[in-house]
Amino acid sequence: MDRQYKYRLRVESCIGAIMDVQRRIGREYENEELLAEFEELRRVVEGLDMRLVSELDVLMVEQATNALLWEFRPFFEDGDVGSLYGAIKN
Repeated sequence: MDRQYKYRLRVESCIGAIMDVQRRIGREYENEELLAEFEELRRVVEGLDMRLVSELDVLMVEQATNALLWEFRPFFEDGDVGSLYGAIKN
């Protein structure tokens, strides 16, 4: 697997995780506008020339995603919206 493909997978994984959280929370808080923004971000990343992306860039996206997911953690721990996924996949 080449470097650009790995970078794209990592960034798309971050966006996908955020969108999964938004979809789950969105059922309770109805924020379709935010989900639409992440859909747009996904389209932009698909068209991004990954040769211009560095490991540091991807690490920053992953760190920002982890920080955002950490902020959403109380929604899932308190049981207000249930678990994000039905079962642990990995």
